[in-house]
Amino acid sequence: MQDGELPAGDLIQGRGMSGAAISRHLKVLREAGLVQQRVHGTQRMYSIQPDGLRAIAEWTISKRQFWENSLDRLGDLIERENSWPT
Repeated sequence: MQDGELPAGDLIQGRGMSGAAISRHLKVLREAGLVQQRVHGTQRMYSIQPDGLRAIAEWTISKRQFWENSLDRLGDLIERENSWPT
């Protein structure tokens, strides 16, 4: 086993999801370029794709200011509404 790889069976244990559900999620993650699958005998080995996760992190960071400003405006609006006389 290579560093950072896990067989699909190990990903199921303790997750409270069926093997079929985990399989569907892994397929979505594979198609999105977030995990890689390698066949090793009868096992499917999964590992993280750092480039895919890096792209998500960069996109999230690029949107941070937008969301901070939006949430600040929402907080101000809620505060004003709560201070209105009823």
